[in-house]
Amino acid sequence: MSYQEYKNRLSKIADIAYTIALQGWDQETYMPEKGAEFRAQQTATLSGIVHGMATNAELGKILEELNKNSGSLSEKEKRNALRSLKDYNKQKKYTTEFVELLSRTTSECFQAWQKAKKASDFSIYVPSLTKMVDLKRKEADLLGYEGHPYNAMLDQYEPDAKVADLDILFKDVREQLVAFVKDIEGAKQNEDAFMYKHYPKEKQWEFGLELLKQMNYDFEAGRQDISMHPFTTSFSPQDVRVTTKILEDNLKSMIWSCIHEGGHGLYEQGLPASEYGLPSGEAISLGIHESQSRLWENNVGRGLSFWKANYKKLQSYYPENLKDVTLDQFYKGMNLVKPSLVRIEADELTYHFHILIRYEIEKALMEGKIKVSELSEYWNARYKEYLGVKVTSDAEGVLQDVHWSHGSIGYFPTYSLGSFYAAQFFSKAKEEVKDLEKKIEAGDLLPLLQWLREKIHKHGKFYSAEELCKTVTGEKLNFKYFMDYAKHKYSSIYNLKQVMVK
Repeated sequence: MSYQEYKNRLSKIADIAYTIALQGWDQETYMPEKGAEFRAQQTATLSGIVHGMATNAELGKILEELNKNSGSLSEKEKRNALRSLKDYNKQKKYTTEFVELLSRTTSECFQAWQKAKKASDFSIYVPSLTKMVDLKRKEADLLGYEGHPYNAMLDQYEPDAKVADLDILFKDVREQLVAFVKDIEGAKQNEDAFMYKHYPKEKQWEFGLELLKQMNYDFEAGRQDISMHPFTTSFSPQDVRVTTKILEDNLKSMIWSCIHEGGHGLYEQGLPASEYGLPSGEAISLGIHESQSRLWENNVGRGLSFWKANYKKLQSYYPENLKDVTLDQFYKGMNLVKPSLVRIEADELTYHFHILIRYEIEKALMEGKIKVSELSEYWNARYKEYLGVKVTSDAEGVLQDVHWSHGSIGYFPTYSLGSFYAAQFFSKAKEEVKDLEKKIEAGDLLPLLQWLREKIHKHGKFYSAEELCKTVTGEKLNFKYFMDYAKHKYSSIYNLKQVMVK
């Protein structure tokens, strides 16, 4: 059996998998409401087909032979064959019936979430979400796990991640980040009321497109649309689509969702098209993927250098709203640290408390310690305890995220991992890209993108997340880089005595 035959088979599997992704993109952007039932059926049918192809006995034989007789393969080809065999053995644990049931449930659950969110009524969502959580517990049993059942879910998004390791990481968040946020709360607070004036949708859309173009997002290989919840999806490196969310009374929502999703999109556009369908043509993990969006959103997009290049342009779009707001006021206002209800609109520090809450909820759901019907009450209590805010509606509470309707339990921790990776990567980029901050200040973001392309994007899954981090930065993920970044930036913004993490 040849490596070329292996490539051909994976390419065909990718063709159908990306067709399913295209249906998902359409469902969240343009599909009419009445199309939901047949869309669920269509997606389930295609999911069954792709599962059958991915678990085909002949493919298994090819993979076994390639791994047994790998002497003639390059190092990249060896790693591809080994990763594909691992994926094959995992897929073999699923039955076609289970895959189709999970696909139908996902489509039904998403529609229920949309209706419940519009009505701000969690009870509408409970039956479908209960079915989804039950299926995810069964999935954990199918896959097998050591220790905690949540480990089986984590592995799907962040391979090799374990509850034991994340518990330690979130302990650092509690012990270091919580204390720093309390220092900020005791300082003189900045104002951001100007962010909540009336900002017409059309101009926000135009400015968002300008930001993406400045980031060098390739519009000949992608597009932007609007969705209830911002997301990025890819059908190949030459067709990567992002969405944004626009609120006319909240300028921050559009800005950060455009830059964040743009970061995801740049990663997908930077994967090698020649490796289509192969592990070497795919993103390593969601933690690394999130590092790309967080690096652009926070380390670049929330930085002073970036707004030295862009603030006058923004003022030209909204001269009346921003005429009396200086660059310094805008910078401090957009970096306001203040507990809030909605994760995607949270500041970059308290954001991790939102993730902590979801992490604890998902662990409890997988253990069966809480029922779906109890989630709204449980959620509200945790927000009061960890963030000190009162949840006033299900729409801004337990219904704010789309993830669980997709069955994406185990996804949320990757957001925090991404921020921590981003700080470490950006620290190294500043060492290796001459005058990087000056280039950003001049509106030249290409050198940073080229560095990311060379150091991260081009490798696909050649490395594991830990291997990549060591290759790029010289050490494994270290929370110290995020805390150093946070303390340096926010000690200046809030006039605090700066204390670096040891």
